[in-house]
Amino acid sequence: MKNAERCLYLLKERGLTLAAAESCTGGRVSAALTAVPGASGVFRGGLVTYQTPMKAALLGVPQEILDRCGAVSEECARAMAQGARRVTGAEVAVSVTGVAGPERDERGNEVGLVFVAADAPSGTVCRRLTLGSAAREEIQNRAAEAALALVCEVAEAL
Repeated sequence: MKNAERCLYLLKERGLTLAAAESCTGGRVSAALTAVPGASGVFRGGLVTYQTPMKAALLGVPQEILDRCGAVSEECARAMAQGARRVTGAEVAVSVTGVAGPERDERGNEVGLVFVAADAPSGTVCRRLTLGSAAREEIQNRAAEAALALVCEVAEAL
């Protein structure tokens, strides 16, 4: 993915580390980052919290957010990124949660609804994406690329 190398470069230039918390992308963000030679100098690791209970257990997403807003929400994406920073000690963390399909989720969220968030010392930024009813793999790839683009944007501002 085109943004992985750029993110790593920007973060390394600033002496910062990165972590990822992924759901609907199933590890694509982490895979893109680790495909870049030298990524270990910046990328601390990633957590794939695919099932909703794992978001609470591993990332510390408050159960109240999961009950009230659901796993596919801005609130959950923000909490996932914050949790990844806390768990890994990275200065920057990115998260992705959404509905890759082929059907709506249990709350009725449409296929292609994705939230990406980045948490850094400057705060948490979240974006809502509507990726349409593309094929599952295409939604996952586009969501991962959007997450990496958000990291680049945050890194440039630091």
